[in-house]
Amino acid sequence: MLVSALLVCAVSVTAARRHARPARSHTAPLPKTSATVRRWLKGMSLRDEVAQLVFIPVHTGHPSTRSREYRKFVHLIRDTKIGGLILTNVSNGRGIQKAEPYAAAALFNRAQRLARVPLLVGADFERGASMRVDGTTPFPHAMAFGATGDPDFSRYEGQVTAREARALGVQWVYAPDADVNNNPDNPIINIRSFGEDPQAVAAEVTAFIEGAHSDKRNPILVTAKHFPGHGDTSVDSHLNLAVISADRARLDRVELVPFKALTAAGVDAIMTAHIAVPALAPPDLPATLSPAILTGLLRKDLGFKGLVITDSLEMGGIAKGFSTGEACVRALQAGADTLLMPADPDAAVRAVVAAVEDGRLTRRRIEESVIRILAAKEKLGLARRRFVDVEAVGDVIDAPEAALKAQEIADRAVTLVRNTDNLVPLAHPAQACYVILTEGRYSTEGQAFAQEIRKRARSASLVTLDPTAPRDELDDAVSKLGSCETYAVAAFSTVSSYRGSIGLEGDLPHVMDLLAATGKPVALVALGNPYLLRNFPNVAAYLATFSNVPPSEIAAVRALWGEIEVHGHLPVTIPGFAARGDGIVVPRKATQAEMPVTK
Repeated sequence: MLVSALLVCAVSVTAARRHARPARSHTAPLPKTSATVRRWLKGMSLRDEVAQLVFIPVHTGHPSTRSREYRKFVHLIRDTKIGGLILTNVSNGRGIQKAEPYAAAALFNRAQRLARVPLLVGADFERGASMRVDGTTPFPHAMAFGATGDPDFSRYEGQVTAREARALGVQWVYAPDADVNNNPDNPIINIRSFGEDPQAVAAEVTAFIEGAHSDKRNPILVTAKHFPGHGDTSVDSHLNLAVISADRARLDRVELVPFKALTAAGVDAIMTAHIAVPALAPPDLPATLSPAILTGLLRKDLGFKGLVITDSLEMGGIAKGFSTGEACVRALQAGADTLLMPADPDAAVRAVVAAVEDGRLTRRRIEESVIRILAAKEKLGLARRRFVDVEAVGDVIDAPEAALKAQEIADRAVTLVRNTDNLVPLAHPAQACYVILTEGRYSTEGQAFAQEIRKRARSASLVTLDPTAPRDELDDAVSKLGSCETYAVAAFSTVSSYRGSIGLEGDLPHVMDLLAATGKPVALVALGNPYLLRNFPNVAAYLATFSNVPPSEIAAVRALWGEIEVHGHLPVTIPGFAARGDGIVVPRKATQAEMPVTK
């Protein structure tokens, strides 16, 4: 089967070379183009036009220009002439390695020099540039913003994200996440969503794009994702095809509300979801490949006129059902403009060229998308300025005022869901025992939490445990904590691609059982997944920060010690335990200097 497919591709490519610019089967004139777009289009073959639709991953983990990976990178830009890049993280064997800001800016400049037509560089900056780049403003996850109830914070994040992105050489932000997370078992959206209320999510995502678009001198593209809504799923689409079983009326009432609001607000792009929606299309067809969803619903019903970008075509929700070439052809047939991260970019280009030659796709369909992409590049000013000043990066990123605002947001987000006997704030925090449960042996999670505890109580009992530890090691660690008045547990549980679930892994739940068996009160702080209370219903107190970033760790310590007012409210329902909007307000403890003087 594979050999036959390759032979067909080879024959089709040969035909494409014989007929460099096949006849266009236009039923209506193409949109008017500017002189710059026409100049870029001039001399492009069909193959060149198709390549402009392809976006490939790039990371800063292969600095040597003599590496095989780097040579392939150069080939795809200079020879294949792909249209853009997406910045990704890389695993270094001890966890995920983010990009170094100066290295990222320098790499993007080098890539731009290789390209005849400027490249569009995108990145999943859902919690600001810090999601992919070290040394940038560490905003918490979207759900933390939802817990504050103040869209002005999202507006500020959009503004800072755009500024830092452009300084790095990124012009296309794949954010905000417009999914309505109304499924507590969702393993891949969860805290990436602003919450479960469609109107509240719409307000937050609209504020984000307003902030991102506020600097007219440095425009940026903003993307809503994952259309038509990935919140009510229990399957990670990186692994398999997820399904939204709701009918059209429910979709209109819930999932589509933020996308309608964003379309009206002028969002530049919408990213598709690798999910099946039986109410709209065949039950085994991902939305990314559905004409009824991308053209019928998004273009015609919602009136969206911007760029439609696929989610990564390497993900299991697509790759397990379709070859690279077939997925690319079908995505374009459905109405997508850009093909994100096909497993084999050259094979993707060949397959799409063959589809045009065979009549499955028209040249017009290709040119519609090419014109949209080139017009976006011109709008971003890439014809005049495609390079960034590497030396100036440090003048823009992680501004002190932005870092302070990120901490304020994290503080405001802390939500107290349960507080038996007013356990929080801790009456004697220096006498409590602190247990940090991380998601990996080499994780940096918990470091900020531990440092903040040590600043306040140098000799406090504290232990950090990870899911790779055997049970006897966990037993020993808990036994060595000594006599504790109370236990405060910082539990990290966040979404991660290809994991398929969200919760405490390994034998870490056993640690919670050990602490409960002591009979002492336990305060559980969920640094990430707010639904964790369902797994440990007997804890005396429960706080949620909705994120695992360092500012959220600091906010958790401040809340436990009574240094901040706790007044966040749940943006989601915890079934059986708490409703959306719940949150116990606890005032800040008075400091010694503020205590009234008694005679």
